[in-house]
Amino acid sequence: MSRRVAGVLRAGEAMLHQALPGPCAFCLGTSAPGASWCGPCYRALAWNRYGCRVCGEPLRRAPALCRHCRDVAPAFSRAQVPLVYEGAVRQLVQDFKFQASPRAGMLLAELFVSALGPAEAQALLPVPLHPARARQRGFNQSRWLADELGAQLGLPVLEATRRVDTPSQRALSRSERFANLADAFTVASPLSGRIALVDDVMTTGATLNALAHAARRAGACEVVVYAVARTSLAAT
Repeated sequence: MSRRVAGVLRAGEAMLHQALPGPCAFCLGTSAPGASWCGPCYRALAWNRYGCRVCGEPLRRAPALCRHCRDVAPAFSRAQVPLVYEGAVRQLVQDFKFQASPRAGMLLAELFVSALGPAEAQALLPVPLHPARARQRGFNQSRWLADELGAQLGLPVLEATRRVDTPSQRALSRSERFANLADAFTVASPLSGRIALVDDVMTTGATLNALAHAARRAGACEVVVYAVARTSLAAT
C-alpha cells in the first residue's frame, strides 16, 4: 500500500471515529467524543505527573531533577514521557510490543498525542533494531510508533542504524547499560534543527542517550525524547 493511500485511509478512519464514537478501549463503556476512551478510564491511567524535568523519571514531587540528571546530564535536553509503565499502560505496551497488536499501538500513539500539546520537534528518529534482531523479531515497535506519530503530527520520520547488536540489558546495572550502548548507533544522513527520538518505553534512558549522541554527531541542534511510558521509580 502506498503512503498516499494509507494516508487517505487513515483520514477516513479518523472522520468515522469523530462521527461515530465507539466503546471505551478500557471498560467498553461509551467513549468520549473523538476519543478511544471514556473520561474516568483516561484519568485513572498511570500518568507520570511528577517526572524529572529532563529525563522524565517518575519522582515524588515536581518540579525537580532526578539524581542521575543532577550528576550527569544526558545527551538529550528533555524527555516527554506522559505515562508510567504499570497497570493498563503496561498491558497495552506488552500487547503492542510482543503481540504486534495494531490496536494497542494506535491507542498508545493517541494517548501520547493527547498529552503532548504543540509538537516542538521538526522530525522524528525512532530507535532502530540491529538487522539480526529485526529479522528475528520481524517488527520494530519504535518505527511503527514513529510512523503513526509522524502521520498524526505531520512530521517526517528519519532513520538511524544500530551497528552493534548489544546483548540484553535486563541483567545489567545502570552504568553497565550506558557503557554497553556507547557508539551503538549511527545516523548516515545529516540532521538539523530539533529532533525527537521515539521509543515505546524508557527505562534508564541508556538507549536513548546513545542515540541522542549519534543524532548530535549528525548535526542535530537539539535532541528531545518522545516515549509513551517510563518505568516506575522503584524499577530503575
